[in-house]
Amino acid sequence: MTNQIDPQLRERLLAFQKDEITEHYVYSRLADQIDSPDNREILRKIAADELRHYQEWRLYTGQDVAPNRWQMWRYYLISRIFGFTFGIKLMERGEESARQNYAEVQGVLDKALSIAQDEKEHEEALVGLLDEERLKYAGSVVLGLNDALVELTGALAGLTLALQNTRLIALTGSITGIAAALSMGASEYLSTKSEETGKSATKAAVYTGIAYLCTVLILILPYLIFTNFYVCLAFTLAGAVLIIASFNYYISVAQDEPFRKRFLEMAGLSFAVAGFSFGIGYLLRAVLGVEV
Repeated sequence: MTNQIDPQLRERLLAFQKDEITEHYVYSRLADQIDSPDNREILRKIAADELRHYQEWRLYTGQDVAPNRWQMWRYYLISRIFGFTFGIKLMERGEESARQNYAEVQGVLDKALSIAQDEKEHEEALVGLLDEERLKYAGSVVLGLNDALVELTGALAGLTLALQNTRLIALTGSITGIAAALSMGASEYLSTKSEETGKSATKAAVYTGIAYLCTVLILILPYLIFTNFYVCLAFTLAGAVLIIASFNYYISVAQDEPFRKRFLEMAGLSFAVAGFSFGIGYLLRAVLGVEV
C-alpha cells in the first residue's frame, strides 16, 4: 500500500500521523488528571480514536512517527493552568483544520472520509465536557472584570486630570478599587444566594472579588512605575484592552462564543466611560479651581 502513493502525499500523511499520536498522548494525560468519571471516559475514548487514526495512516506510510513533544507539553500545561475545557477546545481548533486537510485527500484515500467524520464526532462529544468550575462561575468573573474595567478606567481617567499626581492617583484609585471589590463580592454573594442556580454563593463572591482586585492591580500599576500621569493613563488604557482581549479570547475558545462582538462591546463601554470621566475631571478642575 505504501508504494501506491506519491512522495508528496506521503509527507502529508506523516504529518497527519504526528498530529494524531500527539493528540492521543495529550488526551490520555488529561484523562488521568480529571476527577469526573464521565469526562474521563469521553477523553479516553477520544484518545483511543486518535491512536486508531494514527495506525490507519501508518498503513499507508509504513512508518512510525514520534509525537510532537513541544505540542504535548504545551496543550497539557495550558489545560492544567487555564482549565481542561479551554485546552481541549484550543486543540480541537487544530482538529478542525485537520478535518479540512483530510477532506482534500479523501478522493485519493478511502480512509480519510471516516477519519474526518470521527474528528467531527470528537468536537460534538467535547461539548459535554463544559461542566468545569471555572466556567461555571464565568459569569461571576465577567461581573468582576467588567465592573472594574468600566468603573476604574473611568475613575483613573478623571483622577488623572483632576489630581495630576501619580502617587495620589494610585492611592485614591487603590482605595476606590478595593472598596468596590469588596462591595461587588458582597453583592454577588447576596445575588447568587437568592437564585436557584446550584452555584455556591461564597465561590461566586470570591471569583467576582478576585477578578475585580486583579483588574485593579493591573490598571493602577502604571501609576506606581511612571511619573508622567499622561503616560500612566495611556498604559492603564492599554492594560484594559489587554485584559478585555485576553478574557474574551478565553471565553470565545472555552464556550464557543464570538470574540469580536464581546471584545468591541466591553472595550467600547470602558473607553466611553473613561473619556466621559476624563472630561468631567477637566470640567470640575476648571470650575472648582482646585490645584493639587
